[in-house]
Amino acid sequence: MAGGELLGSGVYIGRDLFGSAFCFDPFLAYAAGIVRSPNMVVLGQLGHGKSSLVKSFAWRQMVFGRQVWALDPKGEYAPLAAAVGVAPFTLRPGGTLRLNPLDPGPLAKDQTAEEVTARQTKLLAALGEIALGRRLSPAEHAACQEALDAVRASDSVPTLPRVVDVLLRPSEAVATNLATQVDRHAAEARDLALALRRLVHGDLAGMFDGPTTPGLNLGGDLVVLDLSAVYESEALGVFMTCASAFLTARLRARDGRKRIVITDEAWAVLSDLGMARWMRASWKLARQYGVCHIAVLHGLSDLDAAGTAGSEQERLALGLIRDTETRVIYNQSDHEAATTRARLNLSDTEAAIIPTMPPGRALWKVKTHSALVDHLLGPTERALIDTDAAMNDTPAIA
Repeated sequence: MAGGELLGSGVYIGRDLFGSAFCFDPFLAYAAGIVRSPNMVVLGQLGHGKSSLVKSFAWRQMVFGRQVWALDPKGEYAPLAAAVGVAPFTLRPGGTLRLNPLDPGPLAKDQTAEEVTARQTKLLAALGEIALGRRLSPAEHAACQEALDAVRASDSVPTLPRVVDVLLRPSEAVATNLATQVDRHAAEARDLALALRRLVHGDLAGMFDGPTTPGLNLGGDLVVLDLSAVYESEALGVFMTCASAFLTARLRARDGRKRIVITDEAWAVLSDLGMARWMRASWKLARQYGVCHIAVLHGLSDLDAAGTAGSEQERLALGLIRDTETRVIYNQSDHEAATTRARLNLSDTEAAIIPTMPPGRALWKVKTHSALVDHLLGPTERALIDTDAAMNDTPAIA
């Protein structure tokens, strides 16, 4: 279990079981060639410390100038935001805050209009697949592209309401481009239009159904998108897709700043095929844009909801986890530990230890390096991470 010192630099995490200080920084690990990407996965049962680790890790990284963006489906990041001196951006149906998921954000110098168009089309198709619960037909996919093109012809930045309107009421020009009749095209795109309409006019309206609210300050050390108002909704994956797309568009500016993007309750996005594709594409661009994505899950059995065995959804979800070379594993049940062992190729010793670890202790797997680490908290940090999952019995830093 002792892999030797990993880097000796980075933010302080705690102590390994041999008494050495354990430090880690995903960007330094990537620069040193230890991992092929800076992304991370954190797994663990409730009450064993994964939330505490992620929040304190974010807090400590900000000392080194990193910016942290957090998708917060349970509303647990408010104390951390208060300590940083910012307020979470709270999204709720019928609320006053709106984020436009089709907003291209600030463009990098080498980005082309075609790249922006392709990204918007992929997002719209992903939202359609999630809303419909199936893959789009060729006619529906073409309808997405034509609707976006039609809206862009009159609006500099497309919005979902305008796209839905074009899908429901296509013009002669749109039908001509697809070599069909207006009535036939409207019928082929109707299910897609009605599914997306729920985000615009239905019970889910009031969050992503218009231009982005002016004056949002996304330049602070911490940006929290609070989705707790819709945590119990069956459409949580749709909301997280929209929120993630809004943030992802802003990762492409290449301003030189390193960013950490936390996706809590990641099962909600990996359980949808469209979002799983979107997340995979975002994670693959992490190195290009100086981003570390952190996915937080209870266990790999959460991914069983991603689809039937052997399905594209399951392959995408598991592939995303397997391709992530930094894995932090907290206590899991015997059954969950067996699943984790099989899917992450753990050793017999590692699999046997996982169900026995006390709160606050985790198995860190950084590519081929393994370490058992007790996460230590400073006295002032406890108030920042105090949730039902807080490590109340973990010793504090003196």
